[in-house]
Parts: sequence; structure tokens; C-alpha cells
Amino acid sequence: QVQLVESGGGLVQPGGSLRVSCTASGSMLNIGAMGWSRQAPGNQRELVASITNTGITNYAASVEGRFTISRDNTKNTVYLQMNSLKPEDTAVYYCYGNILRGQTWRAYWGQGTQVTVSS
Repeated sequence: QVQLVESGGGLVQPGGSLRVSCTASGSMLNIGAMGWSRQAPGNQRELVASITNTGITNYAASVEGRFTISRDNTKNTVYLQMNSLKPEDTAVYYCYGNILRGQTWRAYWGQGTQVTVSS
């Protein structure tokens, strides 16, 4: 059984910072890429950032330069450091991890954590 749990969401003022974390738990985990997506009301889900096992990162244009994704493989944890937050960053942020079970890769998703940027 694999589970991903996010933490760190909350309310922050424009221009502020927030770090969200996501930890994968389970036995015999082989985790590939991890990342974050977000979905605001009325909007489609957007991939915000991803990171491979080797540290290759990708960012949505809307967050590049402001957000930083990182991971700690010893903790099976991925982080998203969000700086210079804008109201349009308000969304539910979901983390995912591509996990190998046997010979099958599957994306597992967390429950999401609400990030609200408002004055």
C-alpha cells in the first residue's frame, strides 16, 4: 500500500512564502519522478513542477523563478518552496510520485493541500 500525504498548506499574503511537503509511505518503494500539480476553482489541473530521481526539474512558466522543487530520497519526500506568492497561485496543490510496483509504474497522488494567497 502506497500513500502520499501533503502538508504545509495554508493562508499567506501576496508576496509571502510557503513550503509544502509531501511524503510517500509504503514498503519497498521505488520512486521515480515526483512533482506537484494544482487546481483552482474553474480551472484545469496544471502541472506546477516535477523532479526526476537525478534532480532534473521542470516548472510551469507561471511559477518559474518563484518556486523551487526539491526532494529528499532518504525521506521519500518532495518539497515545493513557493516564494513571491500571488493571488493566482491560490489552488489545491497535489503531489504525485511515480512508483514502481513489480514491473508497473503508476502515479500515486496525495489528497491535496489548500494554498490561499490573499490580503
